[in-house]
Amino acid sequence: MTDPAKKNKSHIAALVAAILGWMFDGFEMGLFPLIGKPALQDMLPEATAAVQGQWFTVIIAIFLVGAATGGVLFGWLGDKLGRVKAMTLAIFTFAIFTGLCAFAKEAWQFAALRFVASLGMGGEWALGVALVNEIWGNKNRAWIAGLIGAASNVGFLLTGVLSLYLNASLDTVGHWISSIGISQESADYLLHNRGWRFLAISGAAPALINFFILIFVPESHKWEEEKKSGSTSHWATKDLLGVLIAAIAALAIIAVWTPQILEKVGNVVALPVTFAGLGIALWGYLHPVRRYMTRAQAGGSVQTADRAYIMRGLLIGAGLAAVALMGTWGSAQQAAKWASFLSPDGTKSNIIEYVVIATALGAILVTIITPLIADRLGRRVTYFLLCLLALGSAFLFFQTNHSYTGTGMPVWLITTAFLLGGLTASFYGFFPLYFPELFPTSVRATGQGFCFNFGRLIAAIGSLQFVNLMSMFGSDKVVQLEGEARRLMQLHVEANAFSVLSCIYVVGMVLIWFAPETKGQDLK
Repeated sequence: MTDPAKKNKSHIAALVAAILGWMFDGFEMGLFPLIGKPALQDMLPEATAAVQGQWFTVIIAIFLVGAATGGVLFGWLGDKLGRVKAMTLAIFTFAIFTGLCAFAKEAWQFAALRFVASLGMGGEWALGVALVNEIWGNKNRAWIAGLIGAASNVGFLLTGVLSLYLNASLDTVGHWISSIGISQESADYLLHNRGWRFLAISGAAPALINFFILIFVPESHKWEEEKKSGSTSHWATKDLLGVLIAAIAALAIIAVWTPQILEKVGNVVALPVTFAGLGIALWGYLHPVRRYMTRAQAGGSVQTADRAYIMRGLLIGAGLAAVALMGTWGSAQQAAKWASFLSPDGTKSNIIEYVVIATALGAILVTIITPLIADRLGRRVTYFLLCLLALGSAFLFFQTNHSYTGTGMPVWLITTAFLLGGLTASFYGFFPLYFPELFPTSVRATGQGFCFNFGRLIAAIGSLQFVNLMSMFGSDKVVQLEGEARRLMQLHVEANAFSVLSCIYVVGMVLIWFAPETKGQDLK
């Protein structure tokens, strides 16, 4: 008979470990919007601001492709080897390779390291959600889903707070670094240009969580039952070849939309490559699940009706995630960078940190509330309302903030950033509640990993259309201007482009009515 006190401790340990993992996952994701611009200035000193901006967009797209690949790869590991083992490997991957970004000397090196780090980030989300939902069962699932969403945004908040403190205390931090035996030359190297290298190194800290996980966190009892029944044996390593092919196809899409290549081949080539690449990526990422279900169906553990339900859940879930992720990466994730144009001297003010902190605080609050609303109103109505409110918040932020003097507290900017961050991030409290309900235990980690992270691939492709959107609003005129006129034109062009990208939420308002309503249903 299981000791209730011991069982309760194991439940709490699993939740704490997962929350820490999600928190640092958010920390890693929040780093690039803060360090990307100064990092690229150091790695591309001779390049124009436009070229540096193009690299910024490409690195974000590569990160999203890596997360899509990692979601399936580590989800597969979680379903085959267990949630805990796979989660520790995912955390180690994203932590170590984020820290290594501090030592990149070329933009392509930075992009490659971000790609590997994002493999772990994509996997950690799905594994943590599966583990906690299975250990806690149906008890307090709405609250737990809210904590999942809030935890990652606490990490996002930490990046803003750390950067704000670091920029205000560079000399103090420099003395502290020197006091532990690091040379002044190395300290100057780490703290140069807003201390971006120091911030990147701090991203390696989450690797320490693994000691806690391996000692205190139990494996999911539901997964253990699947292992005993023999169903985990239906996962085959050779099926991961499909994931590799999918990643190559996704990177090919990213490559063809980079300005240098697009200028040579044009939309006539880019569009067919995109559609073909998406088809190959969809096939490849789904390949391990399809092969698993074929073997499991032959063994009698999966029925034809179950297979059809799972496939529907995979496609619908990926579509819902794609809408949310494209909206986030097209608005909230870009808000801090865009806001720097509000001030004539934005690079020296703290406007970026203000926006990061405000969006993170909004996200923390709203992600906690969202699953509770979904439990009362139902999954479909809630998602529809989230799309509507997120769209409104994006328009409010980008169309009503016009300038910042660089002095005093920008109250309206912070208020609208708070709403933008909260309402666009609300989905990350919704998905941990909804996605586990779409899949049985045997494919839950892989299914969630695919849904949430294939959406990132769609978001990556969408983000690369930003250059085309900017050209629609007159970006070619920006390079013809100088000084203040150029800054104001850049602000106006990007605001309109971000607003148009946010219209993806309209797609979500339609798509959700094709999704199953799972309110009140137990996990399978």
